Amino acid sequence: MPDKKVKLNALQSKTLVLLQVMAKDDRMSAPGSIEGSRLIVSLPHAHGNHMHVGQFVVSSKDATGLQNPSVWKALMRKGFVGENWPSEMLITQEGLEFSTGLEDKFMSVSDH
Repeated sequence: MPDKKVKLNALQSKTLVLLQVMAKDDRMSAPGSIEGSRLIVSLPHAHGNHMHVGQFVVSSKDATGLQNPSVWKALMRKGFVGENWPSEMLITQEGLEFSTGLEDKFMSVSDH
């Protein structure tokens, strides 16, 4: 039986790609309790209409999924994040490896 293709809506995709970027930054993440996972230990703070996530600038409106329980439940069902949100923000190995197609689309490299 073929694997079902995993589908994410726009906010879920944006949230997952943000978590992937944060997971690559050792100042924002640490190894997680599950093999291959990363624990997000520091969230970026918005200033004005944007925030800095690693080397990127992201519109604050594109990061609303980080605090949205429905987004986390959907990502949890798909196996992309851990089950202890909001007490911990854990991105699984599957979440780290999943391509949202947004990796280069809605973030731009910071100029400040």
